[in-house]
Amino acid sequence: MGKQSGDCRPHSFWDKYLTQILAQGAKPATARWYVLRAEEYLRTTSHQDIEQHQSSDVLAYLEHIGRKGELEDWQFRQIIHALEVLFSDVTKTPWAKTFDWNYWYASARKITPNHATIARESNTRISSPGKSPTKTGTSKEFALLREIHAVVLTQLITEIRRRAYSIRTEQVYEQWVLRFLRFNKPYQAHDLGADEVARFLKYLAVERHVASSTQNQALSALVFFYTEVLAITLSNIKDFTCAKRPSRLPAVLTRSQIAALLLCTSGIQSVMVRLIYGTGMRLMECVRLRVKDIDFQYHQIIIRDAKGSKDRIVPLPETLINELQKHLVKVKMVHDKDLADSFGSVFLPDALARKYTNAPREWIWQYAFPSGRLSVDPRSGNTRRHHLHENTLQKSIKQATRQAEIDKKVTSHTLRHSFATHLIEASYDIRTVQELLGHADVSTTMIYTHVLNRGGKGVKSPLDVLG
Repeated sequence: MGKQSGDCRPHSFWDKYLTQILAQGAKPATARWYVLRAEEYLRTTSHQDIEQHQSSDVLAYLEHIGRKGELEDWQFRQIIHALEVLFSDVTKTPWAKTFDWNYWYASARKITPNHATIARESNTRISSPGKSPTKTGTSKEFALLREIHAVVLTQLITEIRRRAYSIRTEQVYEQWVLRFLRFNKPYQAHDLGADEVARFLKYLAVERHVASSTQNQALSALVFFYTEVLAITLSNIKDFTCAKRPSRLPAVLTRSQIAALLLCTSGIQSVMVRLIYGTGMRLMECVRLRVKDIDFQYHQIIIRDAKGSKDRIVPLPETLINELQKHLVKVKMVHDKDLADSFGSVFLPDALARKYTNAPREWIWQYAFPSGRLSVDPRSGNTRRHHLHENTLQKSIKQATRQAEIDKKVTSHTLRHSFATHLIEASYDIRTVQELLGHADVSTTMIYTHVLNRGGKGVKSPLDVLG
């Protein structure tokens, strides 16, 4: 290998690099772009030979690139992959094995304008449904329906926000109303009633084979739409085929399976996975966690604006305190650099940004698990550092499940189920578990007591007592 760095390395070096890129499935036309990405990195560090590069050099470069908010997701991901191949497969640098590449891949995915975190940034102004930030349907048909029924859809969104329902409820209710109107086109909503609603619900159950929870969700949306928005009472709405409601127990991992799963995670995502299991918080509660809500003195975390617009307190696992503190020191350094570069702003919900004008740039309001890159909000034009996208954490859990050879379907919510079940196994009071989970009704928490009925309601199988 030659001693020169940058784009002056010998052809044999880049031939080896290209071979590695192509072996990983890149197309020949795309492979050249990987070379350009790697060359660009090496030009920025031309003062030293590649064998002298440290993880801090790659980290500084990715942080620098991450401040270019105009980069597309695939471009940022390509840069990361180009550097990973360079150091992991070509030069085989020892530190590349422990570098947190997964965190940067997770950072490549931006938060979109209709994401639940930022969809209501301008909640004092109701956008027309055709341009609604809560739009989730992308088909031309749905876009046309939004234009045709713009008035009633705007009334729907206004009524939902007046009641302070969650953004997820807003998105789901709008979608069900649109599907109902599509099913009954070209009629207007005022011309439809209980019979059409019943026929739509029957269609969902009989032809679409939806789950009972899905059918009930559609029913709730349509009843709200007619009763609260159009002021029309739906009578005899029960005359429809109900989807069969199964009685299911939550999937729960044993303590040994949890340990095996955690061993297959690494980096920041490992901290997040352990935090979800150790506190019982939901996925979105974890990714949206702010610095100010982690209380190291009292060993607790305050979950703000959780499901049902409620706050609650969960225990901060002592085994995570040192690691979390070190992590936040690094996040603080990144935030300070953002401020020096005239960035450093974070999204604040509702009217907080207007009420506390300096708060978006203050350290305590920053996300505890921020993305490695800045992104431009196409609606406001503001460049911010959002939290990591929740889907990337779900994917890492799925990958860890596969590596740990756990023969169960595991999601972030499985960790929450396991948290509750293991507390009940440890003889904690059911009311305590209810408060930690944030359940409104203790009957919801009672489902986790199924673990106490070991071996089929405590019955010993006759097979086990044969002589």
